[in-house]
Amino acid sequence: MKRVLDKQKRRLRRKNHIRKTVSGTPQCPRLSVYRSNKHLYVQAIDDVAGRTLVSASSIEPEMKTLKNNVSDAEKLGTVIGERLKEKKIETVKFDRNGFLFHGIVKSVADGARKTGIKF
Repeated sequence: MKRVLDKQKRRLRRKNHIRKTVSGTPQCPRLSVYRSNKHLYVQAIDDVAGRTLVSASSIEPEMKTLKNNVSDAEKLGTVIGERLKEKKIETVKFDRNGFLFHGIVKSVADGARKTGIKF
């Protein structure tokens, strides 16, 4: 149990270190990625107003078939990229939320980049 708590503590420490420098604006929101054991959540956040502009997750009814793996994470990245394009948002600041930029988190970023979103 101690190992799990230490792992969570390290992630939160990385998250706090990242959040000191990364904050979103209405023109360039923060694209935050969270992954749990079962689901993925991605949202574009305007930190000035404190509201979410666009979000996508694997618990939405039309994306219920997506699992928490690399290939489905890329599909979720393309969905969030298309929704950002509809709101006329071209650039974002990527917030990996303390997770390592590897595997699932990286494939979400790659999926968003494929739609033309710039980080």
